[in-house]
Amino acid sequence: MSKARNQFTTEFKQECVNLVVNQGYGIAQAASAMQVGLSSMQRWVWQYKQEIKGVTPLARAFTPEQQRIQALEAENRQLKRDNDLLKKASAFFAIEMQASNKSSRSN
Repeated sequence: MSKARNQFTTEFKQECVNLVVNQGYGIAQAASAMQVGLSSMQRWVWQYKQEIKGVTPLARAFTPEQQRIQALEAENRQLKRDNDLLKKASAFFAIEMQASNKSSRSN
């Protein structure tokens, strides 16, 4: 039987990182205080430090700047999908109009 994974909110992760980054706790001490695994705490602190350097994470971002970048990237992906769909629809209707014009000319 597998163990269920804990799901932590971004706010909780930010609190954990804050203990290490701003309040001077060691990673092991903060992990113990917040009752999370050491590897999780290490990963969150590492991710935060990467975000401060400007690296957009694959996981949900901690910093507001990186959260905004992730939101804009998601919006950009959606707009590209929408644009591709419109191009395909436009091409389809152009072909249909050409076929319609040819059939009306032959009548």
